[in-house]
Amino acid sequence: MSKRIALVEDDAAIRENYAAALKKQGYEVSTYSNRGQAEKAFDQRLPDLAIVDIGLEDEIDGGFALCQQLRSLSKTLPIIFFTARDNDYDTICGLRMGADDYLTKDISLPHLLARIAALFRRTELLNQPSEQGDLIKNGALEMDANRMTVSWKGSAIELTVTEFWMLHAIAKHAGHVKSRQQLMDESRMVVDDTTITSHIKRIRKKFVQLDSDFDRIETVYGMGYRWKSTE
Repeated sequence: MSKRIALVEDDAAIRENYAAALKKQGYEVSTYSNRGQAEKAFDQRLPDLAIVDIGLEDEIDGGFALCQQLRSLSKTLPIIFFTARDNDYDTICGLRMGADDYLTKDISLPHLLARIAALFRRTELLNQPSEQGDLIKNGALEMDANRMTVSWKGSAIELTVTEFWMLHAIAKHAGHVKSRQQLMDESRMVVDDTTITSHIKRIRKKFVQLDSDFDRIETVYGMGYRWKSTE
């Protein structure tokens, strides 16, 4: 059975272009231009994944409200925020409200499809028990690749899907440098170096907000990044 995706986007051209592309990939797609339409539909039947624009018609933050409704109906439904706005405030707000990932509208189609595939993979893994091989423990860091959870010194850190797999790539082999290409391969994304740098900065920032002395993620100039071992 094909996965059902809800696309909530008020720009008709963007909405139809992405809907057509997703349908070509075999997904069943329902589209909505505003929060009211989407809420009525979700009350009747939930999709398998929702892609939600933050600004919906005359509601600047309509997508945030819609995300809260979705989270009240399902704790595990994958939600991606889709927006022209790219700033830390929106990202933090979106993730706090329960979104799983955050994409800007200049994203390439292969990148979008990779994010969607990663979220569906996570949903399937959530129903399976964690195995020892899924767990990473390195000093104060704990990661569960099955449930995509991260904690530092016992406190949870909220990462997007892409951030999680980037961190996982460098943390599972502490002390070893991971190139930008390896980080892209692990997180199933194709982006430029600047975007990778931005993701790494956001990951670091989330750890530092919890622990001002955090210094485990090292930049090895000209080579990539590594997780500094505890020895």
